[in-house]
Amino acid sequence: MVKFEYSEDFEKMDKIADELLSEHDRENGVEYNFNKFSFIARDGDRLVGILTGYSYYSEITINNLFVLKEYRGRGVGSRLIKMVEQRFKDDGFNNINLVTNEFQAPDFYKKCGFELEFIRRNEHNPKFTKYFFMKYL
Repeated sequence: MVKFEYSEDFEKMDKIADELLSEHDRENGVEYNFNKFSFIARDGDRLVGILTGYSYYSEITINNLFVLKEYRGRGVGSRLIKMVEQRFKDDGFNNINLVTNEFQAPDFYKKCGFELEFIRRNEHNPKFTKYFFMKYL
């Protein structure tokens, strides 16, 4: 009989899942090639912007992009995105993906050349309506 339970040990379970998925990928002739990355912007010693993400299979995912309020509108965020594009452009990756909420920056990503793939509306709190974007490399 299969028993189901909740686990709070995310790190351990995630590592096991990655190992099992990598084995499954190899059995199917596919390379998972999961890698985390980050790009940062500094003004002197001050961290003013950060972009984190990961690459896997043939895609790049931007996980987080944050620019300090007083540095917004100065090209910091768009420059961080350009760094991702330049870094991965000729490495065999097909596209860059990201998700943002209504209260965050959907218009910013459109200005950066991302295409809106779909919107998942949140009827309970419209601020949490999600915008799914993609950009081909």
